Amino acid sequence: MATIKVDIVSAEGEIHSGEALMVFAPAIMGEIGIAPRHAPLLTALKPGEVRVQDPEGAEHFFYVTGGMLEVQPALVTVLADTALRGEQLDEAAALAAQQQAEQALQGASEETDIARAQQELAEARARYQAAQKLRGKRK
Repeated sequence: MATIKVDIVSAEGEIHSGEALMVFAPAIMGEIGIAPRHAPLLTALKPGEVRVQDPEGAEHFFYVTGGMLEVQPALVTVLADTALRGEQLDEAAALAAQQQAEQALQGASEETDIARAQQELAEARARYQAAQKLRGKRK
């Protein structure tokens, strides 16, 4: 069975490196699936969940706050602004961050404040949704 090498890195360092059957990522225009021998692609990532299906069939989950995705026929590279392994996500902390971002958006007055608050809210929502999904997988 064909596989594709996957590297997920952030400013903090390497998060994951290994072989995969499929990779799913939150591209800026929507979620994409990448299989071995995929056509070359370069796209921006939005906050969300990256899923990696390994050759044994297990799924590995990662949360990214954004970044870039580069696809080559034998290699997928995720250059994340910030990335966490799925088990590092704290649902309660993610919900608190979402609520704080919603309050900041309500109190924002200038255009730059509103844009920053909207970005923080989008990241917080994506993190909370990823934490909820992972909780469902743990059960």
